[in-house]
Amino acid sequence: MPSLDRLHRPVLVLNASYEPINICAARRALVLVLKGVASAEEESQAHVHSPRHTIRVPSVIRLLEYRRIPHQTRALSRKNILMRDRYTCQYCHRTMPSGELTLDHVVPRSRAGETTWENLVACCHPCNNRKGSRTPEEAGMRLARAPRPFSLHTSRHLMRLLAKSDDQWRKYLFY
Repeated sequence: MPSLDRLHRPVLVLNASYEPINICAARRALVLVLKGVASAEEESQAHVHSPRHTIRVPSVIRLLEYRRIPHQTRALSRKNILMRDRYTCQYCHRTMPSGELTLDHVVPRSRAGETTWENLVACCHPCNNRKGSRTPEEAGMRLARAPRPFSLHTSRHLMRLLAKSDDQWRKYLFY
């Protein structure tokens, strides 16, 4: 596996209390562990190498000091929309890499559609071209689900979905 792929793997972040609070990239997790801010609770089989050291890539990290997590709203961003929609085109239901997806305004901007959580969905290029500047109904297309803001429920749901492919996460997530 190329080193770059190893560093982009999702890592579950636990608070000092073992409560799951986030997901970050393996690169960020390694930085937190090396800075002494977190400890690796679980490690993957992957390694990263420096001239003098070999380090196993963490799968689950725990912050060493408890962090109070305020009720947070996620920034409206392409990355967060794609995560919310699970990297799946909301029209044809195909899951694909982020580079093959675009964002679609359900109500087109040309019709005063706003750039909001409730009006943006993940969409593949062919579906976006087919829909054009029409509403889904006008284009004869249906959304997989109505777009909603990213919430704590969405975040926990994503953690559970990712846990299905990483057995090491399961014991930290409540089903």
